[in-house]
Amino acid sequence: MKITLLPLAFALLFALSTQPLLGAADASPEQVVDTAGKILRADTKYYILPSMPHYRYITSNDGLGLASIGEFCPLDVVVVNGYHGLPLTFTPVNPKKGVIRVSTDLNIKFADWTRCPHYSTVWKLDDFDVSRKQWFVTTGGVVGNPSWETIRNWFKIEKYDGAYKLVYCPSVVQSPKHLCKNVGIFEDLKGNKRLALSDVPFKVKFQKA
Repeated sequence: MKITLLPLAFALLFALSTQPLLGAADASPEQVVDTAGKILRADTKYYILPSMPHYRYITSNDGLGLASIGEFCPLDVVVVNGYHGLPLTFTPVNPKKGVIRVSTDLNIKFADWTRCPHYSTVWKLDDFDVSRKQWFVTTGGVVGNPSWETIRNWFKIEKYDGAYKLVYCPSVVQSPKHLCKNVGIFEDLKGNKRLALSDVPFKVKFQKA
């Protein structure tokens, strides 16, 4: 039987032409935007503000600041009532990138000086608090140098319910043992509203300082 190969060749060519180009699935993650719709830029100062509706004890006039809880230094990250709090900067894992994107590792740092000069204002996950059964967000981390030594310094921004949320789910070191959880709010017995890992995310937005 005589076989005509030309139709088969056209069919194969059509099938290949309908496949996505190599690397098309590797598009960059979506850019994070502030309350004015502008793209978040690395090393530009922003406020992290609640995006309403939210917790019953959080209002749109609150922000994030620092407090001494349990020991004088380092300072812990808390919600402050009645004002926008302290400005922060974001530094992506690749310092050459000028914009901040969702689902990418970054360092978060309070831009202002604090009373703890021997500790940086870079966010990091504190040791597990056995008494409260919580992982709290404190300061004293470092910017950059992604490794096991800095694994607790890396956070991410994710889209959430028309706004954003912060998560601790580092991918700077590949391992199935990493914690991967939302950053939420834990109110202690003294009324401190501390940032901590939680099943309930803290819904936030970003305003240029």
